[in-house]
Amino acid sequence: MLQRAAPLLAVLCSLSFGASAAGKFSLKSSDVSAAKAIDNKFVFNSFGCSGENVSPALAWTGAPAGTKSFAITAYDPAAPTGSGWWHWVVFNIPASTTSLPSGAGDAKAPKLPDGAVQGNTDFGTPGYGGPCPPKGDKPHPYTFTVFALDTDKLDIPPGGTAAFVGFNLHGHTIDKASFTAKYGR
Repeated sequence: MLQRAAPLLAVLCSLSFGASAAGKFSLKSSDVSAAKAIDNKFVFNSFGCSGENVSPALAWTGAPAGTKSFAITAYDPAAPTGSGWWHWVVFNIPASTTSLPSGAGDAKAPKLPDGAVQGNTDFGTPGYGGPCPPKGDKPHPYTFTVFALDTDKLDIPPGGTAAFVGFNLHGHTIDKASFTAKYGR
Protein backbone atom coordinates (compact mmCIF):
# COMPACT_ATOMS: atom_id res chain seq x y z
CA MET A 1 0.00 0.00 0.00
CA LEU A 2 2.75 2.49 0.90
CA GLN A 3 4.61 1.69 -2.31
CA ARG A 4 1.55 2.63 -4.42
CA ALA A 5 0.93 5.82 -2.36
CA ALA A 6 4.50 7.13 -2.64
CA PRO A 7 4.14 8.69 -6.13
CA LEU A 8 0.90 10.41 -5.14
CA LEU A 9 2.46 11.64 -1.90
CA ALA A 10 5.39 13.12 -3.85
CA VAL A 11 2.99 15.03 -6.12
CA LEU A 12 0.95 16.32 -3.19
CA CYS A 13 4.06 17.48 -1.33
CA SER A 14 5.32 19.40 -4.37
CA LEU A 15 1.93 21.13 -4.69
CA SER A 16 1.66 21.92 -0.99
CA PHE A 17 5.01 23.61 -0.71
CA GLY A 18 5.15 25.32 -4.12
CA ALA A 19 8.21 23.34 -5.15
CA SER A 20 9.27 23.41 -8.77
CA ALA A 21 11.61 21.50 -11.01
CA ALA A 22 14.02 24.45 -10.77
CA GLY A 23 14.12 24.22 -6.96
CA LYS A 24 12.66 26.23 -4.11
CA PHE A 25 11.48 29.68 -5.21
CA SER A 26 13.52 32.25 -3.29
CA LEU A 27 14.17 35.98 -3.18
CA LYS A 28 17.28 37.74 -1.92
CA SER A 29 18.95 41.14 -2.00
CA SER A 30 22.59 42.15 -1.91
CA ASP A 31 21.46 45.48 -0.40
CA VAL A 32 18.87 44.59 2.26
CA SER A 33 18.57 41.60 4.58
CA ALA A 34 16.84 40.36 7.70
CA ALA A 35 20.21 40.30 9.47
CA LYS A 36 20.67 44.08 9.66
CA ALA A 37 18.66 47.31 9.68
CA ILE A 38 17.81 48.83 6.30
CA ASP A 39 20.50 51.32 5.29
CA ASN A 40 19.66 55.03 4.91
CA LYS A 41 20.29 54.73 1.16
CA PHE A 42 16.98 52.82 0.85
CA VAL A 43 14.96 55.05 3.23
CA PHE A 44 12.32 57.55 2.02
CA ASN A 45 13.28 61.21 1.61
CA SER A 46 10.22 63.03 3.00
CA PHE A 47 7.75 62.81 5.92
CA GLY A 48 10.65 63.63 8.26
CA CYS A 49 12.99 60.99 6.82
CA SER A 50 16.16 61.95 4.96
CA GLY A 51 17.16 58.83 3.06
CA GLU A 52 18.18 58.52 -0.59
CA ASN A 53 14.99 56.59 -1.54
CA VAL A 54 16.83 54.08 -3.74
CA SER A 55 15.12 50.72 -4.27
CA PRO A 56 17.32 47.75 -3.31
CA ALA A 57 18.67 45.23 -5.79
CA LEU A 58 16.58 42.05 -5.83
CA ALA A 59 17.28 38.61 -7.34
CA TRP A 60 15.17 35.45 -7.43
CA THR A 61 15.73 31.82 -8.33
CA GLY A 62 13.70 28.63 -8.61
CA ALA A 63 10.64 30.05 -10.36
CA PRO A 64 7.94 27.40 -10.76
CA ALA A 65 7.04 25.83 -14.09
CA GLY A 66 4.34 27.79 -15.89
CA THR A 67 5.57 31.21 -14.76
CA LYS A 68 4.66 33.77 -17.44
CA SER A 69 5.59 36.95 -15.55
CA PHE A 70 6.60 38.30 -12.16
CA ALA A 71 5.50 41.04 -9.79
CA ILE A 72 7.34 42.65 -6.88
CA THR A 73 5.89 44.31 -3.80
CA ALA A 74 7.32 45.95 -0.69
CA TYR A 75 4.89 46.24 2.21
CA ASP A 76 4.93 47.44 5.84
CA PRO A 77 2.18 45.64 7.80
CA ALA A 78 2.99 47.66 10.96
CA ALA A 79 2.25 51.10 9.50
CA PRO A 80 -0.28 52.85 11.76
CA THR A 81 -3.02 53.01 9.12
CA GLY A 82 -5.16 50.02 9.98
CA SER A 83 -4.20 48.45 6.65
CA GLY A 84 -0.40 48.66 6.44
CA TRP A 85 1.53 50.61 3.79
CA TRP A 86 2.50 49.65 0.22
CA HIS A 87 6.00 50.95 -0.54
CA TRP A 88 6.53 49.43 -3.98
CA VAL A 89 4.41 47.65 -6.58
CA VAL A 90 5.89 46.42 -9.89
CA PHE A 91 4.12 44.04 -12.26
CA ASN A 92 4.32 42.66 -15.82
CA ILE A 93 7.99 41.78 -15.29
CA PRO A 94 8.88 39.33 -18.11
CA ALA A 95 9.38 35.69 -17.12
CA SER A 96 12.94 35.82 -18.49
CA THR A 97 13.89 38.35 -15.77
CA THR A 98 15.52 37.06 -12.58
CA SER A 99 16.67 40.29 -10.96
CA LEU A 100 16.19 44.03 -10.66
CA PRO A 101 19.15 46.36 -10.09
CA SER A 102 19.44 48.84 -7.27
CA GLY A 103 17.51 51.96 -8.25
CA ALA A 104 15.02 50.13 -10.52
CA GLY A 105 12.19 51.68 -8.52
CA ASP A 106 12.98 55.21 -9.71
CA ALA A 107 9.88 56.12 -11.75
CA LYS A 108 11.99 58.48 -13.91
CA ALA A 109 14.86 56.08 -14.67
CA PRO A 110 14.60 53.32 -17.29
CA LYS A 111 16.02 50.49 -15.15
CA LEU A 112 13.03 48.13 -15.33
CA PRO A 113 12.74 45.48 -18.07
CA ASP A 114 10.61 46.36 -21.11
CA GLY A 115 6.92 45.99 -20.34
CA ALA A 116 7.27 46.20 -16.54
CA VAL A 117 4.91 48.69 -14.86
CA GLN A 118 5.18 50.40 -11.48
CA GLY A 119 1.84 50.80 -9.77
CA ASN A 120 0.86 53.50 -7.34
CA THR A 121 2.09 53.07 -3.79
CA ASP A 122 0.44 54.43 -0.67
CA PHE A 123 2.52 57.57 -1.20
CA GLY A 124 0.09 58.19 -4.10
CA THR A 125 2.55 57.82 -6.97
CA PRO A 126 4.25 55.01 -8.87
CA GLY A 127 7.81 54.03 -8.03
CA TYR A 128 9.65 52.94 -4.92
CA GLY A 129 9.00 54.77 -1.66
CA GLY A 130 11.38 53.67 1.07
CA PRO A 131 10.76 53.05 4.75
CA CYS A 132 9.80 56.00 6.94
CA PRO A 133 8.01 54.81 10.08
CA PRO A 134 6.87 57.30 12.69
CA LYS A 135 9.64 58.53 14.95
CA GLY A 136 9.63 56.62 18.23
CA ASP A 137 7.92 53.49 16.85
CA LYS A 138 9.81 50.25 17.28
CA PRO A 139 11.43 49.18 13.98
CA HIS A 140 8.86 48.27 11.33
CA PRO A 141 9.06 45.08 9.21
CA TYR A 142 9.31 45.64 5.46
CA THR A 143 8.39 42.56 3.45
CA PHE A 144 9.74 42.29 -0.09
CA THR A 145 7.91 39.68 -2.18
CA VAL A 146 8.29 38.34 -5.71
CA PHE A 147 5.22 36.69 -7.21
CA ALA A 148 5.40 34.10 -10.02
CA LEU A 149 2.29 34.65 -12.14
CA ASP A 150 0.35 32.48 -14.59
CA THR A 151 -0.27 35.39 -16.98
CA ASP A 152 1.99 37.46 -19.24
CA LYS A 153 0.27 40.69 -18.29
CA LEU A 154 -1.97 42.05 -15.55
CA ASP A 155 -4.47 44.44 -17.10
CA ILE A 156 -4.29 47.23 -14.51
CA PRO A 157 -5.59 50.67 -15.47
CA PRO A 158 -3.23 53.66 -15.07
CA GLY A 159 -3.41 54.92 -11.51
CA GLY A 160 -4.60 51.56 -10.15
CA THR A 161 -4.06 51.29 -6.41
CA ALA A 162 -1.76 48.80 -4.72
CA ALA A 163 -4.86 47.02 -3.38
CA PHE A 164 -6.20 46.66 -6.93
CA VAL A 165 -2.87 45.21 -8.05
CA GLY A 166 -2.92 42.91 -5.02
CA PHE A 167 -6.37 41.64 -5.94
CA ASN A 168 -5.09 40.76 -9.43
CA LEU A 169 -1.94 39.15 -8.01
CA HIS A 170 -4.08 36.98 -5.76
CA GLY A 171 -5.94 35.56 -8.77
CA HIS A 172 -2.79 34.80 -10.79
CA THR A 173 -0.10 33.74 -8.29
CA ILE A 174 1.52 30.33 -8.83
CA ASP A 175 4.05 30.84 -6.03
CA LYS A 176 5.73 33.63 -4.12
CA ALA A 177 8.96 34.19 -2.21
CA SER A 178 9.64 36.83 0.44
CA PHE A 179 12.08 38.19 2.96
CA THR A 180 11.58 40.80 5.67
CA ALA A 181 14.00 43.51 6.79
CA LYS A 182 13.49 46.14 9.50
CA TYR A 183 13.92 49.86 9.88
CA GLY A 184 13.20 52.28 12.71
CA ARG A 185 14.16 55.84 13.58
